[in-house]
Amino acid sequence: MSSIPPPFRKKRGSPVPLGVSPSPEGGYNFAVFSRHAAGVILIIDFTATEGTEVRHEIPLHPDENRTGDIWHVRLETGLDHFTYGYRMDGPFSPAHNGLIYDPDTILIDPYCPRLLPRKWGEKCRYGKAPSCTPVKQDFDWEEDRPLNTPLPDTVIYELHPRGFTRHPSAGARHPGTYLGIVDKIPYLKALGITAVELMPVTEFDENDIVFRDPDSSEPLKNFWGYNPVSFFALKSGYAADCRNHVNEFKAMVKSLHQAGIEVILDIVFNHTGEGGYDGPTSSFRGIDNRIYYLLDQETRAYLNFSGCGNTLNCNHPVVRSLIRDALRFWVIEMHVDGFRFDLASILGRDSTGQVLANPPVIEMIAEDPVLRDTKIIAEAWDAAGLYQVGSFSTDRRWAEWNGRFRDDVRAFMSGFDDTVTRLATRIAGSSDLYQTSCRSPLSSINFITSHDGFTLYDLVSYEEKRNRANGENNRDGENHNLSWNSGCEGDPAPSAVRKLRFRRMRSMATILLLAQGIPMITAGDEFGRSQQGNNNAWCQDNQVSWIDWTLARKNKDLLRFFRLCIDLRKKHPVFRREEFFRHHESGPETGHAPEITWQYLEPGQPDWAPDCHGLAFLLHGRRPDMIRDDDFFIMINGSRGETLRFTLPDVPGDTVKRVWFQIIDTAAAAPDDFVDNGAHPPLDGGDCLAVLPQSIVVLRSNALK
Repeated sequence: MSSIPPPFRKKRGSPVPLGVSPSPEGGYNFAVFSRHAAGVILIIDFTATEGTEVRHEIPLHPDENRTGDIWHVRLETGLDHFTYGYRMDGPFSPAHNGLIYDPDTILIDPYCPRLLPRKWGEKCRYGKAPSCTPVKQDFDWEEDRPLNTPLPDTVIYELHPRGFTRHPSAGARHPGTYLGIVDKIPYLKALGITAVELMPVTEFDENDIVFRDPDSSEPLKNFWGYNPVSFFALKSGYAADCRNHVNEFKAMVKSLHQAGIEVILDIVFNHTGEGGYDGPTSSFRGIDNRIYYLLDQETRAYLNFSGCGNTLNCNHPVVRSLIRDALRFWVIEMHVDGFRFDLASILGRDSTGQVLANPPVIEMIAEDPVLRDTKIIAEAWDAAGLYQVGSFSTDRRWAEWNGRFRDDVRAFMSGFDDTVTRLATRIAGSSDLYQTSCRSPLSSINFITSHDGFTLYDLVSYEEKRNRANGENNRDGENHNLSWNSGCEGDPAPSAVRKLRFRRMRSMATILLLAQGIPMITAGDEFGRSQQGNNNAWCQDNQVSWIDWTLARKNKDLLRFFRLCIDLRKKHPVFRREEFFRHHESGPETGHAPEITWQYLEPGQPDWAPDCHGLAFLLHGRRPDMIRDDDFFIMINGSRGETLRFTLPDVPGDTVKRVWFQIIDTAAAAPDDFVDNGAHPPLDGGDCLAVLPQSIVVLRSNALK
């Protein structure tokens, strides 16, 4: 305790809002929830005028400074710069009642919007010293508003805020930072994506892991950051100036919006960085362990559906409010456009871990009026085996990472049997998952790769993971990768193998970007980024995870192909349907023209047999409810060694004569892999085209001039 008189006067304060907030009467109001604490002390640290570090501890009286379960106090003060935290006293009996109060631990305010800034890798002081600081609202947003990009027009690009520009080849003025992302806006705009999905940007401790590099013995870092210590506070280590990180993040959002690019946050509400009882206590555990976490009703051990030692009690009313308020904060104060919810199936569990039929928190997020225009995306599974892709919610507001799309495209394009029917369903928007609940193809976030697993290049180059560098003797990471190495494991590889790998990457990009649903690309896949076979690079803060931008030049032809596919998707609404196909075939009994027609080698003759490795379909561009689009005929050969010869169907009838033109051949070398209409001679129904193994040919109709 300091002998310097406190530069404030203590008042009763208000229980709302939670957190720290400027008071209309002057000074700051502090409010924190704790139902079971017997005593609460607010700690204030500041620097006195003579440069002395000063600490004041302010006990909160339960009669004067408590309303219900909220402890609160107002300090009349002229202080602008201070840090604060809480000590809480109460029972310590984890096995008996699940409470573990420790008055020696200084706790983070769950509602604090800013923690003490620190550079990436710098040791944190959570639990040892006050870490919370208020935020000045001094950023000029000008006329920035949410972009509200329509879902059919959305193309998502998942990136790591540090890894995206940390590599020296990025050429960023501030590598590995929010401002580094700003440096890459011209690139993102040229690529054609409409939204960046940022891996976690709430504060976490990158030094919280025990694993070491098996060769150098150097400690590894928690690079991905799926271990939050706060749901409000921004990661300061991702800023060029960590002391100004909040405004730097806002400047990034504003700049992206000016370029027409939305910002979606990957946010973690399923667990926290406190881990199990042997983990650090920084906030929630020391405030009210029984409220914030799922505990076994008898042993009081943590229920671990996250794989990270604890699980947040998401459907408790107090935690629901925390989640809602955090989401509102990011939308209102930070202007973000959407959220991807990590291990979102945990949001559907009750206090005992059972799955709820209508989880309150999932409904609350979808129905919240502030979030009504916000994109919300669920990773619809958890680490305990609950898999809800297609059944996470019946609300059309919720989109889902479609893990079925990932698996079925990978399997077909690796030459596996019994995959053709599933591929067709995924290309058509996954009606098996979403139609019965009256949702649409826009519920499906289609992806082939993500941060978790092989990169696209590694998917066509490795059949076995190579995770030794993670320090767990290659035990971590997914074993079921649904990959094929194209004939040679890893690099170096013969030129014929490399040629096949790039063919397969172009083919999978074609499927991803021309399928119904919302496509998501993982940063660097568009130019063949590799992690040398590491499919779980969560702890690799090095060149394994940093994007090597020299590949954008080396593999410029692949990058060009991605750009052209994105542009093709944007120009043609036939690839961006808002409803499922209603009419699959025409005939006098239907009275309708078909919207999609399937075949194998001959028109009108699909083959759904398990040993079939080819699929073709005709997308009809003429529909009564939309402006006439071009027709597209797409032929896919997923076999490993057999060339397939497809007979072309007639171009759908029209008032003018239309013919087929080949625009894509993923087996051709650039620039012949993607050409304009008319670069090849016109084709007509009955003509035959050879499609090489693991390749795709796309035809587009056009009026014959």
